[in-house]
Amino acid sequence: MTPAERIAELRRLIRHHEERYYILNEPEIADAEFDALMRELVRLEAEHPDLVTADSPTRRVGGRSAAGFASVEHAEPMLSLDNAYSEEELGAFDDRVRRGLGADEPVVYVAELKIDGVSIALTYEDGLLVRGATRGDGVRGEDVTANIRTIRAIPLRLVDNPGAHLEVRGEVYFPRKAFQRINAQREEAGEPTFANPRNAAAGTLRNLDPALVATRGLRAFVYQLVRTEGEETPVVHSHADTLDLLHRWKLPVEPHWRRCAGVDELVAFCREWDGRRRTLDFDTDGVVIKVDRLADRRLLGATSKCPRWAIAFKFPAEQKTTRLMAIEVDVGRTGAVTPFAVLEPVVVAGSTISMATLHNADDIARKDIREGDWVVVEKAGDVIPRVVGPIASRRPPDSVPWRMPAVCPRCGAALHRPEGEVVWRCENTSCPAKLRRGLEHFASRSAMNIEGLGEALVAQLVDRGLVRDYADIYTLTEETLANLTSPSVRSDGRTIDRRFGEKNAAKVVAEINRSRTNELWRVIYGLGIRHVGERAARVLQDAFGSMAALRAASVDALQETPEIGPVLAESVRNWFDEPRNQQLIERLGVEGVRMDVLAEPRAARREGGPLTGRTYVLTGTLASLTRAQATEAIERLGGTVTGSVSRKTSAVIVGADAGTKAEKARALGVPTLDEAAFLALVKVQ
Repeated sequence: MTPAERIAELRRLIRHHEERYYILNEPEIADAEFDALMRELVRLEAEHPDLVTADSPTRRVGGRSAAGFASVEHAEPMLSLDNAYSEEELGAFDDRVRRGLGADEPVVYVAELKIDGVSIALTYEDGLLVRGATRGDGVRGEDVTANIRTIRAIPLRLVDNPGAHLEVRGEVYFPRKAFQRINAQREEAGEPTFANPRNAAAGTLRNLDPALVATRGLRAFVYQLVRTEGEETPVVHSHADTLDLLHRWKLPVEPHWRRCAGVDELVAFCREWDGRRRTLDFDTDGVVIKVDRLADRRLLGATSKCPRWAIAFKFPAEQKTTRLMAIEVDVGRTGAVTPFAVLEPVVVAGSTISMATLHNADDIARKDIREGDWVVVEKAGDVIPRVVGPIASRRPPDSVPWRMPAVCPRCGAALHRPEGEVVWRCENTSCPAKLRRGLEHFASRSAMNIEGLGEALVAQLVDRGLVRDYADIYTLTEETLANLTSPSVRSDGRTIDRRFGEKNAAKVVAEINRSRTNELWRVIYGLGIRHVGERAARVLQDAFGSMAALRAASVDALQETPEIGPVLAESVRNWFDEPRNQQLIERLGVEGVRMDVLAEPRAARREGGPLTGRTYVLTGTLASLTRAQATEAIERLGGTVTGSVSRKTSAVIVGADAGTKAEKARALGVPTLDEAAFLALVKVQ
């Protein structure tokens, strides 16, 4: 088999298994086998770059997006839907449709589960995905193609190429498990959690880093085919035929749709899925109902905002009442003190909840929630339990408003509320609660990845005084760990403490030792510096190359780093200015934790290079280079790349769809270079 034939076969196999896993939820091979196929394809394409194509699975995650998203026009407006909140309103919709069509017989509809996600428009040319856009204002949306390409449920090339320019509408969403994982990671990082999967999907889709988007686990379903004037597409006469056609093209179509003759069948479908919706792996808040015959749709038409041939039936939100036994507070690794409700257990949306979020002290005061109240609770997005509000009429006469504690419940230090923030914080760096949460984060998979050093073990290490900071982890011995205990549930349901043991201790110590050689960005992220997530940690590693250089960087130097803004720069500088943190870095170095990068950092500059002393700004998209490659080309020649234009900027490199930076450069009299001039600059030097 020739390399070209093997590459074609690998692409076919990978797309087949992506469809089985991401669309049908019926994987045929293990993750390791899939990864092996992808690695082989990456290797062959590297050896034969002339065989690389735009629709190869290896092209899903490219470089960084441009600084912002271009605005694009949809093939036709993406209209909103009217809502029906009761079976009576659904019946009224059916009456309007039948009057509009002059129909005496029941109208045939298609009922589809309403995906709680973000609307998208996908453009295919000759079967190849060329653009993905958000809904925007319905007429124009944002071009998020780079991020759409990372969603493995969406094919980069259609099967049975329709040979036309067409637009497909659909929804990008978060599966429940992926949403819970993302919120857990954000909570660990001291970042605000997403309120629901829809908000999370919207925030992820508009992220400027496709590589980060690829890790989030977004999925998609499509449900509409838009013909483009002057192009030939297969002829379909009904919405059911359209869904079948999309499925034949291997686009992801939610499989539970059903043709319903008349309103009674619609009502039965809505009732059925109101009870079954929690069995799905995604959130649905209702049913979208559409007239099936496309000719009938054209006859019914649309208002300026909504089609007259479709409506969204919204499921009633499930709420329960229960007693709020107490309001307690939890201390996170950044010192954020967050109130939560301790509830009398109640079953909501299929599960028993005994605790619920209360967001912050301001929210509690605004809703006037008090201990002892009867409260209404629900699951936000059917996932996160939250208190909607109190039932004031059932409030005990001796009730008093709740107040945030003045001191930390774990260490007794005074709580502080920074100006302009709603979150109260414990500023004591030695607070046991902060240390526990911080150690859990430091050892987590996305940071130092110390397997076995979980919540239960960390709690014992802190409570027994064996670990007082992150560096103490590297002083632990097998003997010390072996004598600790871990909780275990017996077959009779009793929980007992078992000795950790020599075998488990040896595994953890081996993991600790292995982590000493981790990449520098993992150390930076693991430190738990406020506002520094995984992406920022990688950027800081690439820009400075060592912990010593990062530790010495001024706020201005930090802000000159691409993607690092003033808030993050100030946070990093403040963290390194704290003497205890300086001591921690020194101790980690003494314990053998790597404090620099193995290879030359991306931002390392050639001393005395032809661009030494010059500063450049990149804006827009270059056809021949990614943003990262362009930055590296400048820095290898001694130049500096910054994120903002000033009079000191040597030149601004302007690509396609450039933003306001190009305009600012012209206003300040700063030279601008197009792509050809830039390539000449970096090649001639």
